[in-house]
Amino acid sequence: MSDSRARRPEGRPSGGHVQHLKLKLVVLVIVCALPLFGSLSMWLRGISLVPLAAYGIVSVLAFFMYWADKRKARTDAWRTPENILHAVELAGGWPGALIAQQVFRHKTRKVSFQVLFWVIVLLHQVFWIDQLFLRLNLLNLF
Repeated sequence: MSDSRARRPEGRPSGGHVQHLKLKLVVLVIVCALPLFGSLSMWLRGISLVPLAAYGIVSVLAFFMYWADKRKARTDAWRTPENILHAVELAGGWPGALIAQQVFRHKTRKVSFQVLFWVIVLLHQVFWIDQLFLRLNLLNLF
């Protein structure tokens, strides 16, 4: 192969290059719009800074957890359990996790992981739709 880039055995490029970057950025902006608008709205109305801060802080934590897990996967070291990654996503770290999945090409091919990841994203979307538009207080059902 005349391509000078190093390739992984299965023919996929190593991490660092995000395929279809423009499309993935559009998806990121779309799925982050409601949580960002909702948490900013809560802060600006003097209700709480917690959701906005949590999305930022926990997303950074999730990004670094994915980075560490990817490094451990390459060296066959002890890995971060998937339920821990999902718990961090549920706590608000899913934007950072989504970015890390693409940057590190980590956990993108495991269907069961991706299904639960996108269910978590959907739960956040439903929460903010309820908070911003419906006012049904769906969270009180739990």
